[in-house]
Amino acid sequence: MAFNNKNIFQKIFYREPHKHREPAFRYFFLIRIIPCLFAVNIFFIFYSCLQAEPARSEFTLGTLCSVNLYEQGNNDVYKEIFDRIREIENLMSVNIPSSDISLINAAAGIAPVKVHEETFNVIKNAVYYARLSDGAFDPSIGPIVSLWGIGNDEPRHEQLTHVPGREEIEKLLPLVNWHFIRLYEDTSSVFFIHEGMALDLGAIAKGYAADEAAKIIERAGIKRALIDLGGNIIVAGVKKDRKPWRVGVQSPDKARGETIGYLQITTLTAEQEESLPVKTIVTSGTYERFFEENGIRYHHIFDPSLGYPVQNGIISVTVIADVSMDADALSTAAFVLGYERGSALVESITGTEAVFVFDDKSIRQTSGANFILTDKTYNIKY
Repeated sequence: MAFNNKNIFQKIFYREPHKHREPAFRYFFLIRIIPCLFAVNIFFIFYSCLQAEPARSEFTLGTLCSVNLYEQGNNDVYKEIFDRIREIENLMSVNIPSSDISLINAAAGIAPVKVHEETFNVIKNAVYYARLSDGAFDPSIGPIVSLWGIGNDEPRHEQLTHVPGREEIEKLLPLVNWHFIRLYEDTSSVFFIHEGMALDLGAIAKGYAADEAAKIIERAGIKRALIDLGGNIIVAGVKKDRKPWRVGVQSPDKARGETIGYLQITTLTAEQEESLPVKTIVTSGTYERFFEENGIRYHHIFDPSLGYPVQNGIISVTVIADVSMDADALSTAAFVLGYERGSALVESITGTEAVFVFDDKSIRQTSGANFILTDKTYNIKY
């Protein structure tokens, strides 16, 4: 029997409900194909909604800030995080005229200023670390910071500035003294007793912002995350492969992102903690903001007792702790204090470690730090 293609085609694509045949392809397309295409389209829309958004980076706090929520990343959480960071910046930046800090500075020696409760608490913590470090960390450093002008927010940028005269520095030094800060808990008010004094929370507010970002991540039920607010890093949760986090320590004499080694950071497992386990890593270094004059590098980390950038052989101090605001203040304090006193301060605080990098390319660390050296031009001293 001859194979009749036409008959087969008609049986598949034509129907004959009445006397006259009509092409059934239209019927087949409407009834079979369109619903399938619609279902496929819905699937891809739904699937794309389930996909984690890649890590998000935005410029805020005077630096490039990045957050990675891995497989649970989504626009709503990222937006909440960066909105919160900007809210903190608007409250605590010395560069924003309407901020709480600017209002306090403008009223120095005149009257107390009522501030937002969180601003008050950050200042209170700053004063605590000033007392703990015997003034090595001092939030009233504002006049000296303004005089030198090395506070440009562009990282690794040589400033077009000059070394101030000794007389200029001597004139401002009496205004740098955390003992002259008055805190009134009942009204959340702050007062400088001398006109011309100025707060600068640049060495602690970024840590507070990182801590607040971590709280949002915990509330959202995110299982693991990495926060990097321009050197203030938080690792949250447990890595998917359950191995320790690796956080690089920046090479002082190479491009951003090139490291001399890395820290192995272990967080508690989710089973051991009801809350999201976190560790923070904060570095203070001479290579971020500086200028050079007559072959000498002048950086942005000042000795509050001298009014000059610290010159003690240290290039960077990296602090590992549980709270980023604490690590932020401690990295500055340890840098100013030097290795002996700085490491003693860090060792005195439970769960806190530090790595010191020196200009002779030696590295020293506290007893519990787990630093792995990869750049063999440096050496670890024990």
